[in-house]
Amino acid sequence: MENIYQPIRAELLKVVIESPTIKTFILSPEKRINFKAGQFIELSLPGIGEAPFTPSSSPYEEERLEITIMRTGYLTEALHQIEPGAILGLRGPYGKEYPLENFKEKEVLLVGGGVGLAPLRSLFLTLTHQIDDYKKVLFCCGAKSPTDLIYKECLLNTWQRLNEKVRLNITVDKGDEEWKGQVGLVTCTLNNLKECIKEVKNSLAVVCGPPIMMKFTTFKLLELGYQPSQIYLSMERMMVCGLGKCAHCNIGPYYVCKDGPVFTYDQIKDFSDIWV
Repeated sequence: MENIYQPIRAELLKVVIESPTIKTFILSPEKRINFKAGQFIELSLPGIGEAPFTPSSSPYEEERLEITIMRTGYLTEALHQIEPGAILGLRGPYGKEYPLENFKEKEVLLVGGGVGLAPLRSLFLTLTHQIDDYKKVLFCCGAKSPTDLIYKECLLNTWQRLNEKVRLNITVDKGDEEWKGQVGLVTCTLNNLKECIKEVKNSLAVVCGPPIMMKFTTFKLLELGYQPSQIYLSMERMMVCGLGKCAHCNIGPYYVCKDGPVFTYDQIKDFSDIWV
């Protein structure tokens, strides 16, 4: 019988410093992990521990897996100290992916902030890989400052020229002398949404970021005419074991790790602790 707790080995090939507190780890697993955008994996550092993370790379990338991690505690601090050549453990994928069949022929709005851009990066790469399936992809990104903005080369350069159906709207809470872009909260980027999204009733929104950002972005989207069933939220911040054993991630009757981590706002809006 297969041991569901047994990770596979993965060699760390490269570490990319995204910001003072966030790094992207590029891994080469000993066998391919066939995840889909929205699903997560459990990453372990031998002798230290493990935690759930959502891959930030494209599911179509066969040889490598990228995971973007913010330094927030004991395990992530240890991960931020390792160097290429280190051997890590991976198990998964777990959870449910974004239901892309519901996204087809629609205008898709992605709204992310901070390290919440990680799962959205994977989704964005998935959508643009099959861009003809969608009417438009609008990616609204926010960060505290230009220094805190992750995936800078992609967001500010590469992705700007991908396709006429793709548009990026990038803002920072507070700029500096070199920043020439928009300044303001990511929710402010939605004020001109009607100029970008032609038909809200034929649109879907996906939100991922710090709880307070997700809360007010969701309320802003409702104000703009999105229905709760049109808003997808990524709730993986509450997970631990990934297998529905520890019950740490419960939202009402749901296990986030098994029933999510992707939920529509309609599914969870009546539970008071979703923004904690």
